[in-house]
Amino acid sequence: MPSSKTASPILNGINDTGGRTATTTTTATAEANAQGLRLKQRIGLFNGCAIIIGVIVGSGIFVSPKGVIMESGSVGMSLVVWLSCGIFSLMGALCYAELGTSIPKSGGDYAYIKEAFGEIPAFLFLWVSLVIINPSSNAITALTFANYVLQPIFGHCDIPDAAIRLLLFINCYNVSWATKTQNIFTVTKVLALLIIIITGFVWLGLGNTEHFKNPWDGTILNFGSTSLAFYQGIYSFAGWNYLNFVTEELKNPYQNLPRAIYISLPTVTLIYVFCNMAYFAVLGIDGVIDSNAVAVSFADAYMGKLSFLMPIFVACSTIGSLNGVLFAASRMFFVGARDGQLPELLGMINYKLVTPLPSLIVLGVLSLIMLCTTDLFLLINYTAFTEALMVTFAGASLLYLRWKQPNLPRPIKLNLLIPIFFMIMCLFLLIFPFFVSPFEVIIGLVITLSGIPVYFIGVYWKSKPKWFSDGWMKFTHFCQKLCISVPEEN
Repeated sequence: MPSSKTASPILNGINDTGGRTATTTTTATAEANAQGLRLKQRIGLFNGCAIIIGVIVGSGIFVSPKGVIMESGSVGMSLVVWLSCGIFSLMGALCYAELGTSIPKSGGDYAYIKEAFGEIPAFLFLWVSLVIINPSSNAITALTFANYVLQPIFGHCDIPDAAIRLLLFINCYNVSWATKTQNIFTVTKVLALLIIIITGFVWLGLGNTEHFKNPWDGTILNFGSTSLAFYQGIYSFAGWNYLNFVTEELKNPYQNLPRAIYISLPTVTLIYVFCNMAYFAVLGIDGVIDSNAVAVSFADAYMGKLSFLMPIFVACSTIGSLNGVLFAASRMFFVGARDGQLPELLGMINYKLVTPLPSLIVLGVLSLIMLCTTDLFLLINYTAFTEALMVTFAGASLLYLRWKQPNLPRPIKLNLLIPIFFMIMCLFLLIFPFFVSPFEVIIGLVITLSGIPVYFIGVYWKSKPKWFSDGWMKFTHFCQKLCISVPEEN
């Protein structure tokens, strides 16, 4: 790909004709002029916790915890599975805390894979994330939002794209707006879950304990079912690594990154366990299994006239998760472009707003395109294995760097048993799908490996024809002026 240096004619606010571009009086631009144009450290500890909790807690805990109980068979075993999933996620997040403080770069998994294993594995992670994983996940989240809040208002009018466009505007316009939006939705969803938990425990306090008298009755004790239950639960914790995508924008990252992890993961785990206890207290096992939207059934059974609030809470939860993913994932693609692994335009910052506007726009457009796909969930199934593979690579990078770079400064250094345990569990998540859905695994591998020729043509091949390089440069300059964006200053 052409180097970002080819964009120099309009760097630092200079336009094609040699005149100064229009200036702005925003605080962001004033900071940029004073300190050099780069993404600023604006994310505090509370914002960091809001990103982690906000991305993890989507619609899953409100809608479909029945997958775990169906495979575990009993209340007791179900709660053990949820707790185990939380512990596994905490182990992974601790590994990422060591990696994030040892390699204090934004980009998360991409940055760690690149540091340990080189450019090709890192590019494949970017490739599958940009083309499939993030856009399709965003589209599904937007569709869930539409189902829970827009459909009751607008009938059969499907407008999930409005949710994506609104959040895209907020993230493009102002980082503070994006983090405040994340804070609001995270607080809202946590309050909703606390309402469910308190309601459930009040129900138990009134003596309605029949569903907990024999908590282990019906437990399914075989490896296949337990594995499926764990597999169902673990993906309700997906997103615990997203704060690492924005490490460079964290205030005091060496302290706030691990602190946010220490606060967020135990909080989510306890909320999930207590929320499931509340579901079982009010609905029982059969009620949870028979419901397609457990939180809504819970509200209908206990909250009476206030039950209409639950779909709104679910919608806030999904839109908060979508906002967090847009905010964090755009930084991953920004860093990849800055490293020369993606088109240089994606590594540029809007001169006025000081946000990675091109990266956000591309991610938003791809997410909107995914809304036109006939079977989004099939794409997710195809790439679930790939996502687990990349997390395994990122986790393995910790052990590899411990071996190859023993003198690398490590503000946090875990006991070696923690990353080893995490790697064993990651290998389980990789091997198990081969027995359950081998076809989806093979398709996922094909999608991932399709990035290899793209890498050699787009990144490795430096001596491209002049007509292509000139055309690409003109296109980049056009988009650069359209987005009022320039490369980041070191």
